[in-house]
Order: sequence, then C-alpha cells, then structure tokens
Amino acid sequence: MWHYVIMPKRPKDKPIPASSDSTPPSPASVISQYMAQIGSKGGKIGGKRRLQTMTPKQRRDVAAKAAKARWGKSKKNSK
Repeated sequence: MWHYVIMPKRPKDKPIPASSDSTPPSPASVISQYMAQIGSKGGKIGGKRRLQTMTPKQRRDVAAKAAKARWGKSKKNSK
C-alpha cells in the first residue's frame, strides 16, 4: 500500500554547491573563518576571566558606560 512507504529524511544542512570557479578561497576569507572559530571558543569564558582581572573601579566604569548606551537612547527613535 502506498501510504505505508517511509519517506526519506531531508538533510538538515544543505551542502553549499561548488562554484564553477576552480580558484581556492581567498586568504582573507580563510583567516576570517579561523578567527570566528577562535572567537566563539574564547567568548564562552572571556567575560568571566575579564571580570576577575578588572578592578572594582573598572567594572563600575564599564557598567556605567553600558547603562548609558542602553538607556541613553532618545525616545523618538524607538517605536
């Protein structure tokens, strides 16, 4: 019976089709991908380590700057 046939699963990530060019990727894009991988690895622990090395005054200054950026926006731009 046709309704008992199991449908094949679709792949979750579609492979990126290869371009017709046979040129290798530019060094800038390779470096960019590498730096993104390193940044995502270090970003998970970076904030905690940064807070350990900062003085209380530095933490206050960073928090004040963040609060000013967050709450200092004009109301006419937010809708």
